[in-house]
Amino acid sequence: QVQLVESGGGLVQAGGSLRLSCAASGRIFDRNDVAWYRQAPGKQRRELVAAISSGGSRNYADSVKDRFSISRENAKNTVYLQMTSLKPEDTAVYYCNVRVASYLQYWGQGTQVTVSS
Repeated sequence: QVQLVESGGGLVQAGGSLRLSCAASGRIFDRNDVAWYRQAPGKQRRELVAAISSGGSRNYADSVKDRFSISRENAKNTVYLQMTSLKPEDTAVYYCNVRVASYLQYWGQGTQVTVSS
């Protein structure tokens, strides 16, 4: 059983920056696709924010391109989401996700990011 633990969320003013971390209980990130999702207040669905493949390819939602950056540190079993130029609409609970098979994926518990205007 893999455990994912997110950290780094908090309250920040618009224009500020935060770095989220997702630590895994074992070596899993270097061989699987990893993604950050977010769920905004009042929204039922989680939105894909950024993803990094096992080969290192990165993809971003249009709303965060050029502001967010996903990276991976295999030696620490950790994935990061560097967020800059934050906007109030970035306010959400951010979740780390790793898919190890078509039928199996893991989620963290989420970390709250609140951006004040």
